[in-house]
Amino acid sequence: MAEEEQLAIIVGAGPSGLATAAYFEHLKIPYTLLEREDCFASIWKKYSYDRVHLHLPKQFCELPLMPIPSSFPTYLSRKEFIHYLNDYVSHFEIKPIYGRLVETASYDEALGKWKVKARDDHDQVVQEYWARFLVVATGETCDATIPKIEGLDSFTGKVLHSTKYKNGEEFKDKNVLVVGSGNSGMEIALDLANYGANASILVRSPIHILSRTMTYMALVLLKYLAVNWVDSMVTIMSKVVFGDLTKYGIQRPKEEGPFTMKIKYGKYPVIDVGTLHKIKSGEIQVLPAGIKSIRGGSVAFEDGKEYSFDAIVFATGFKRSTKEWLKGDDYLLNDDGLPKPSFPNHWKGQNGLYCAGLSRRGLYGSAMDAQKIANDIKALIL
Repeated sequence: MAEEEQLAIIVGAGPSGLATAAYFEHLKIPYTLLEREDCFASIWKKYSYDRVHLHLPKQFCELPLMPIPSSFPTYLSRKEFIHYLNDYVSHFEIKPIYGRLVETASYDEALGKWKVKARDDHDQVVQEYWARFLVVATGETCDATIPKIEGLDSFTGKVLHSTKYKNGEEFKDKNVLVVGSGNSGMEIALDLANYGANASILVRSPIHILSRTMTYMALVLLKYLAVNWVDSMVTIMSKVVFGDLTKYGIQRPKEEGPFTMKIKYGKYPVIDVGTLHKIKSGEIQVLPAGIKSIRGGSVAFEDGKEYSFDAIVFATGFKRSTKEWLKGDDYLLNDDGLPKPSFPNHWKGQNGLYCAGLSRRGLYGSAMDAQKIANDIKALIL
């Protein structure tokens, strides 16, 4: 078993890991960056659908120390954001070690260092890495998850998670069910309809729907006003612009506003890019009841209705496997791999353990975490 030692280890070469690595380069902090995939930013390069765009203006999506070029549009496409990330990695000369699946990370009290065991995906050899500091940067969108549904294995059509969906070309004239009404689910339903599929989307829970303009205004106002005030304003705007959505099967949350829910539960408001128009025109069907069971090509719902589908796309999010390999941490991360300490104290644990990009504040939060982590380590080693 080979061994390597460095001052810091970063696990995960998504945007959070890249941001942290860039700051380490900037402050001349030696580090090793481990990534289980064969590329950096794999969620963008390999697991995103073609039409995806950043939902926020580019100034809220920049990684630290390198702004997105002014020549880029306000809302970057997938290709444009990947272009920016490629330039970012080149500029800071970030060199991830790919194909390294971390199996365990534990703190050695006697040595005062973290021992990380990672398996090489190519030859299956386990390598040990030692470091004084460990940064968990595996992201909120780590491991795709599909819920357990009675009879799902009997479904005769195609089943895929949103990370495997690229575009709706193969689904033209097909009946497709999208499960999950977050931003990915809503946009995939729109994409399917644009490609001529008969799209249905499952919307069980109440959701806040905002436009890009409303979201941008809210993010600016949140710098100056309390979140409940901002929530009240954008909720009123949403009602005025989009009207009563209950007749289309969509309920709004009554107790909490969109940004309160984002902060408390990590539940992002849906940013509409055309899906509501398709719903109102009848091109996308909203199904408000959960799935009871599946038999062959037929899906039975909890309200007693039953429909036939040719494909099901699960836009049902992700889980985090961090606690399966991170040992001995009872302070920083919970069982779901998210920080126990509240923002803004979420990023630093004990014994040189940190996390980046887990504050439920998107790319902007990743940039803030990277800066705080790098500055803290720099101060400790001076």
